[in-house]
Amino acid sequence: SAASLAEATAFGGVVKAQERRGRLDLRALPLVTIDGETAKDFDDAVYAERSGRGWRLVVAIADVSHYVTPGSALDADARERTTSVYFPRRVIPMLPEALSNELCSLSPEVERLCLACDMQINASGVVTGYEFHKAVMRSAARLTYTEVAARLPDLAKAKPKSDSIDASLKALHALYTVLRRARELRGALDFEGQEAVFTFNDDGSVASIRPAVRNDAHKLIEEMMLAANVCAAQFLAEHRAPLLYRVHDSPLPEKLAALRETLAMRGLTLGGGEHPAPRDYAQLIEATRDRIDAPALHTVLLRSLPQAIYTPRNAGHFGLAYEHYAHFTSPIRRYPDLLTHRGIKALLAGKRYTQEDWEALGETCSANERRADLASREVTQYLKTKFLEAHMGEEFTGTISGVVGFGAFVTLDDTFADGLIHATTLPRDYYELGRDRVTLVGQRSGFTLALGERVRVRLAAANAETGKVDFQFIERA
Repeated sequence: SAASLAEATAFGGVVKAQERRGRLDLRALPLVTIDGETAKDFDDAVYAERSGRGWRLVVAIADVSHYVTPGSALDADARERTTSVYFPRRVIPMLPEALSNELCSLSPEVERLCLACDMQINASGVVTGYEFHKAVMRSAARLTYTEVAARLPDLAKAKPKSDSIDASLKALHALYTVLRRARELRGALDFEGQEAVFTFNDDGSVASIRPAVRNDAHKLIEEMMLAANVCAAQFLAEHRAPLLYRVHDSPLPEKLAALRETLAMRGLTLGGGEHPAPRDYAQLIEATRDRIDAPALHTVLLRSLPQAIYTPRNAGHFGLAYEHYAHFTSPIRRYPDLLTHRGIKALLAGKRYTQEDWEALGETCSANERRADLASREVTQYLKTKFLEAHMGEEFTGTISGVVGFGAFVTLDDTFADGLIHATTLPRDYYELGRDRVTLVGQRSGFTLALGERVRVRLAAANAETGKVDFQFIERA
């Protein structure tokens, strides 16, 4: 709204002297941001150092709640959107760019207000203590995942100067390896998703599609953010302060039964009986990681779990194997994180932030997150289909990613575009789902296509407007 834009612009572009009062001064600490090459909003910065046999970890998050206050036009717009929406070529931000890309973005060599979580973590990767502080910081560098991942091997053998960026990166990497091990012992799930990265021609058409690569720097930042999120949830829960937990529930009985039947037909078993733990899922994921049908199998496992939601009732996070979990690290782009900041800052001031209908707000944030995800998927599928329109009649290799009574869905290797092999294009027969519900079976010929199988297909049709792609089956690959 015009009122939001005006409010954002009125703050100016710099932190004022009076805004620093009463805040912890972290400007000398070599905090750095680590993001993708195209990122413009930097809302988290990290620093680590050895502390005895463990580590000190500082995660500093942009203090968006200092600027977006209850009852303001900025707050009304943020609450209506509740999330930024990310598309391959643009972002629809939750907040005006004067905040999201400027005053609240932790850009290098400029002062920024932040909310810092200062943690002590032992040699086993357990957080043994933490404090939250309203602070002021100055990012020492804007780093990318690619450059950090390239530097980490050399840093492992180096002896960088203390209190330097390299010393912090070395400590962060050592801490990351410990946190990853703790994650495995905890039994958290580790799905490797498949994402596409687009490059565009000057006219806006898709020039290429390639798979996104997740390196150790991505995983490093993820672990640091998880640690801070858990501390935020625990801090508010221990003080009985209301908040929106990020809840990921355990699988429903009917979904679990269907999953077990599918796995049994493939000679696989999910442990845990009627109440499998995250560790049971994690063990099965690891045991099947090298199978040719691993991506499809892991998708089936993922689909057996409910979607994560925002709710004031804590039920833990099944996928991450946490008893308390909340979103704290991205207040620029997620409204629940902004609410978590308000709750923490209220406690630091000896007060409580309670002026919300938490139940309704949780439902709104959850619904708008799903809406944003759907919009992103639809745009991505449109772009993939538009790219394929120029390749009609060409042959591709892919994996069967879904099976229904009228055909099999295939995900292509290179573009991750999805399309359908319709049963009418298969050897002439009457087809129906097999007992395992993931195999298409010809009733006379016995011809089958099963989830996870590798196939060679020809592109028969592609309609970008509908997002539909049709393949003609050639052979098993």
